[in-house]
Amino acid sequence: MNTKTIFTALALTVACSAPAFAQDMKTKGDDEKTKTKADGMTTKTKMADDGKMKVKGKSDAGDKMKAKTKPMQGSMGMGKGVMVGGAMMTADKDIVDNAMGSSDHTTLVAAVKAAGLVETLKSAGPFTVFAPTNAAFDKLPAGTVNSLVTPEMKPTLTKILTYHVVPGRLMASDLKNGQTLTTVEGETLTVMKSGNSVMLKDAKGGMSTVTIPNVASSNGITHVIDTVLMPAN
Repeated sequence: MNTKTIFTALALTVACSAPAFAQDMKTKGDDEKTKTKADGMTTKTKMADDGKMKVKGKSDAGDKMKAKTKPMQGSMGMGKGVMVGGAMMTADKDIVDNAMGSSDHTTLVAAVKAAGLVETLKSAGPFTVFAPTNAAFDKLPAGTVNSLVTPEMKPTLTKILTYHVVPGRLMASDLKNGQTLTTVEGETLTVMKSGNSVMLKDAKGGMSTVTIPNVASSNGITHVIDTVLMPAN
């Protein structure tokens, strides 16, 4: 093992095991960046939303290193997951299986089943899903949901649901103010972002707020929203 490899390993050990060196180190940072000094080495780490970590180290002797790490696949690599609707959403489950565990998304799950989209949303993807809560569906005019889940309304229901799905894996940090997202349905959504607050403007001018972002599943990302998005037609 050469000197650079040893130095890299030491830097990663310090970055990943900081509590063990608490008595000999100084640490400062925020949720994304951390600077640690221990045993004659200064290490800077930066954690991305997807769990990837960049590490830079410099020893008192002037030696430098850079390294990158990726999270393991599945829930172990994503920490404990995100709590939604009284259930823990974990990255070892697909989008549908996670949604089925949420007591806040029973209407959405029933609609996905009625539209015949279960297998699609359980496929490899990846997908980004903006998932309306039960309360979001309750905002629709009385009788709308009961009407949409009938067989004769399947084309309309499918159109609405696929308007909530965007190809790819988009974290909240990937969404920019004014950005246009092309949905699986074919029409677009407009991102309205201010600080950490994310809103979506639909084709009819309606607005929906992301209330829980970055829910990771094995085949994509879900963002919980408080209002059902509507396509133009």
